[in-house]
Amino acid sequence: MITYGALFIMELNIHAPLDKEVVKKLKIGDMVYITGTIYTARDAAHKRMAEILAKGGELPIDIKDNIIYYMGPSPAREGRPIGSAGPTTASRMDKYTPDLLDLGLGGMIGKGKRSAEVKEAIVRNSSVYFAAIGGAGALLSKAIVQSEVVAYDDLGTEAIRRLKVKDFPAIVVIDSEGNDLYNKSQS
Repeated sequence: MITYGALFIMELNIHAPLDKEVVKKLKIGDMVYITGTIYTARDAAHKRMAEILAKGGELPIDIKDNIIYYMGPSPAREGRPIGSAGPTTASRMDKYTPDLLDLGLGGMIGKGKRSAEVKEAIVRNSSVYFAAIGGAGALLSKAIVQSEVVAYDDLGTEAIRRLKVKDFPAIVVIDSEGNDLYNKSQS
């Protein structure tokens, strides 16, 4: 455990898909290392998923308890499963996120603040928002051991990918109780 001001920060190894009981124990500031399967999706993929849901269709992936990483990778170098894999600004997905959380999305990884509507949906669904370190895409890619496009291949870097990760580093920014690391004094 690390102390930072009034925060007691834990370093935890967690697995994806997420277990709701584990999510409920996570607190803002906790440093996590995620191992398991996560998915990538950015603006264009979120727009398509929203259009499918509006028509009563099914999503191309099972989001129940899964994590979506807001990321579009650069091309992979020879011998690597993926190129640089840094986070994208999460607020660009805010208009789509409450619906996905209500369908069971367990968590998200991105960078930056989230809207009040997203925070309410996180609390309502006992979910979590993690931040990955912006500008560290090359370093983050080292925690990705496998990458496979699973939907919307025509979107290129914005296609939905299934990633296998090992000890992917992230920080809990909004916990399941709605505490927000970016607005700590307001929580």
